[in-house]
Amino acid sequence: MDQPPSDPEELEARLLLDALFHRHGYDFRGYSLPSMVRRLDHAREKLGCASLSMLQHRVLHEPSVVPELVGLLTVQVSAMFRDPSYWLALRRQVVPLLATWPSLKVWVAGCAEGEELYSLVILFREEGLESRTVFYATDISPAALEKARAGIYPLDRIPEFTENHRLSGGHSSLSDHYTAAYGAAAMDRSLRDRVVFSDHSLVSDAVFSETHLVSCRNVLIYFGSGLQRRAVGLFRDSLARGGFLGLGPRETIRFSGHADAFEEFVGEERIYRRRAAVEARHG
Repeated sequence: MDQPPSDPEELEARLLLDALFHRHGYDFRGYSLPSMVRRLDHAREKLGCASLSMLQHRVLHEPSVVPELVGLLTVQVSAMFRDPSYWLALRRQVVPLLATWPSLKVWVAGCAEGEELYSLVILFREEGLESRTVFYATDISPAALEKARAGIYPLDRIPEFTENHRLSGGHSSLSDHYTAAYGAAAMDRSLRDRVVFSDHSLVSDAVFSETHLVSCRNVLIYFGSGLQRRAVGLFRDSLARGGFLGLGPRETIRFSGHADAFEEFVGEERIYRRRAAVEARHG
C-alpha cells in the first residue's frame, strides 16, 4: 500500500486526482506523482487558480474546466521523426519483417498531437506499406486527438522535422507531405486516409486491437511502476506473435513483469519483438 504523501502539495495533488477520477472518470492516479505535481501546478496557473485545492473545487463543480485540464495533464512535447536513429532502425530492420504480413495494424498509443503518427504514416508510405496498413491513433485527451486529426503545426517547427526526416533515411522530401500557409504547415489529408482516431486510456481500457507494431514513445516515463506494468501488459496482449514494440530512449520493459514475453530486437533504440513461444498472461 502506498505511503500517504507528507508534502502538503502532494496531498493536494492526490485529492485533486481522486476528484478527477471519481467525478469524471479520468484516472491519473497511477502516474508518477512528482510529474503530476509539476503538471498540475502548470495547469493551476493556466486555469487561474490560486491553489490546487481551488482547482479541485472547480473540477468538482465546473465540468466545463475538465477537458482543458485533461489536455494540460497529457500534453507532450514531441517532434516528427524525433530521435532519427530510432526511425532509421525501424525503417531498415523492422519494416522488412513487417512487409512479410499481407495486412498490418499499427497502434500509436498516446498519440498526443500527432507528430509520431504522421512520422509513421510517411515512413510506411515511403516503404510501400501504407496501402495495406490501418493506423490506430489513441489518446486519453479529446483535445489532443482533435489536434492530431487536424495535423497542423507551427511553420517554425518544420526545419527540425525536415532534418529529422532526412536523418531517418527518408526517401522523399518532407515538403511533399504538407502545405504551408499563414505561418503553419498542414499535413496532407491523404495521410489520414488509413488512420482511425480513438479515445483510449492505458489506465483503464482493455486491449485495443491485434496489432503488428505498437509505438508508444515517451509516455511510460510519466507513469508510476504499477501503471507501466499494466501498459506493457496491454501492449503484449495486443501484439501478434512476432510483432514489434517501440518505446522512448529512457523507457524499458525490463522491470515491467512482462520482459519474458519480448526479446530485444534493436536494444539501443528500445525496439522489442513479441516472442512467438510465450503464452499471453492476463492480469
